Amino acid sequence: MICFSLVQLAPGDPLALVLPTDATQEMINATKARYGLDKPLSVQYGYWLWNVLQGDFGTSISTGRSVASEIGNAIGYSLALAGLASLIGFTVGTGLGLIAGYQVGSPVDKVASAISISGVSIPNYWLGIVLVVIFSVNLNLFPSMGAGTGSDMTLLERLRFMVLPAVTLAAAPAGIVTRSVRALVAEKLSMEFVNALRAKGLTEPQIFAHVVKNAAPTALAVIGVQMGYLMAGSILVETVFSWPGTGLLLNGAILQRDIPLLQGTILVLAMFFVSLNLLVDIIQPLLDPRIRRS
Repeated sequence: MICFSLVQLAPGDPLALVLPTDATQEMINATKARYGLDKPLSVQYGYWLWNVLQGDFGTSISTGRSVASEIGNAIGYSLALAGLASLIGFTVGTGLGLIAGYQVGSPVDKVASAISISGVSIPNYWLGIVLVVIFSVNLNLFPSMGAGTGSDMTLLERLRFMVLPAVTLAAAPAGIVTRSVRALVAEKLSMEFVNALRAKGLTEPQIFAHVVKNAAPTALAVIGVQMGYLMAGSILVETVFSWPGTGLLLNGAILQRDIPLLQGTILVLAMFFVSLNLLVDIIQPLLDPRIRRS
């Protein structure tokens, strides 16, 4: 309801793009009636919510196509990009965090911490532009925008289009995961059970396995939240690389004040975010019996 209200309060006329500049008042009234914009906001919200519950997200004002089909065309691209970004971000973040946590205060720890802080601090749209200048313009290694065209593209060709936006999108979660895993590993290593394991004669790889097992539930919660942000927060990255996902779709809907498309996209992204958090809550007790008992 808050998102619906904020969208309605945004300045601009949603019909400005579909109506000619010399449209008569009768045409304006008829178009408003067609999209339900002539009714009070509370009634509009009720109709929209009822239609959504029946699977009808409405019709895009700017394209005239159904919102569900617009989101359906874009969601696959965003899922693919978020999946690759998650793989890069969480692999790099977990690896750096484990190394730094095992060697707190060492030069390796300082380098890993500097990388994680940079990943969190650098704006992703700026990083994306820098990567385009280096790897697309100067080195000509990867395409600078789009997802490629043609159904005969190989997987490798598709991945070339995904590398730069995925690396850009992965920078922030990699930094956050690095810091979280580093802190978790350092905390677990300082606990008494680690000294007990060493006193029993366990090798370092065996102790490492125990530390990872104890740190995994908390790390999983951090990773789950970051995956949600990757889906919902990709609007700037997808705009920089013209990646045809939900982020670019959302950006276009904002600029064109396409209210039905904007509301539908926000709803779908919010559902993904909630679903991911629910999935993490289900998996956590499976990894750590202490959570199940509590």
